[in-house]
Amino acid sequence: MMRGESLPHPTMPFLGFARLLRCHAFAIAPEQITSFMQAVTLLGPRSMNDILEAALATLAPPPDRRGEFDAHFRNHFYGDAEPSIGGEEDVETRIKDDRGMREEESQAVRQEKGGELSSELEQLSSRDFQRDPDGLGSFRRRLASALPARRSFRTARTRSRGTLDLRRSLSEIVSADGDIPLPQLRRRQTVPRKLLLLIDVSGSMKLHTADYLKLAHAVVQGADRAEVFTFGTRLTRITSALRIRDCGQALARAAALVDDWDGGTRMGPTLLAFLSVPRFSAFARGAAVVILSDALERGDHSDLETAMRRFRARAFRLSLATPLASDPRFRPATAALRAILPVLDDLIDGSSLRSLTDFILSLARPAPAAAAIWQRVS
Repeated sequence: MMRGESLPHPTMPFLGFARLLRCHAFAIAPEQITSFMQAVTLLGPRSMNDILEAALATLAPPPDRRGEFDAHFRNHFYGDAEPSIGGEEDVETRIKDDRGMREEESQAVRQEKGGELSSELEQLSSRDFQRDPDGLGSFRRRLASALPARRSFRTARTRSRGTLDLRRSLSEIVSADGDIPLPQLRRRQTVPRKLLLLIDVSGSMKLHTADYLKLAHAVVQGADRAEVFTFGTRLTRITSALRIRDCGQALARAAALVDDWDGGTRMGPTLLAFLSVPRFSAFARGAAVVILSDALERGDHSDLETAMRRFRARAFRLSLATPLASDPRFRPATAALRAILPVLDDLIDGSSLRSLTDFILSLARPAPAAAAIWQRVS
């Protein structure tokens, strides 16, 4: 959608009304605002009732908030008194863990007014994922063997290329009445590293959320040690929901858990909230961390930079997959991206399932750091 300052002056009241609704936690996407102004243009309008009907048809307020919607309409267009609505906006990042179904509060964060595509405004809504074959069967089968591995502290018996198991060797000597049998050897086991997916479900990522959730389901089904969280204005762990084998049921369960679909963005504060919970922070230790987000952080990006540096200190590999990178003209030119680029191992195209699955299957292979790649591109 076009920026407010680039639109004709007569459109300002309608854009201002949409912004007023977003400031009061109505879930309104940018394309709905565009449709609203187009509908007003088509209707004339001949009366204020035409504008109200256009607003109801395009902005689609929930039935239980219709009275509040009408009150805001009268306040904005007629100058009526400001409606009295509930309590103050919750400005704390909430954490929902699907183990135990309870919410915890983390450190309070400053609320800032967001833009049309990416904002900090909390907008709570639900999503409905229809059953659809994901086509990710091959990816699920290959995932476990393709993930990067590490040496475990646990050992297993082996016939060669191991270290002497002195205790078992002495036991064998005693059992053989002093004869010296073949030495018993043990070798440290190799296990796949953890895979952590952090999925941005804010309004600016609305077109990609369904594909990302299908990918997350395939990851949880294919890897033994995978964790999945969503973030927007809140942080929600959905791993348990995605362990349901049927994709449709799993996504429906995940959709019910997450409250902040298609809302605003508090990327830095929500990632810091993740790191502030010791059990969650442990998921990132030694893991391959993949963040699926456009990284359009509004306002001060210091929280985001701090969070990414802490992830870098814990993770085996830190990757950011952004759908914006599908455009050949894309460059990490925003202040937030420039700040976090030095700590990223990868900054890749996250616009399609194909590019994401190919990347995840290549995590075990070394690659140049993101800063080195994008400096050459620039």
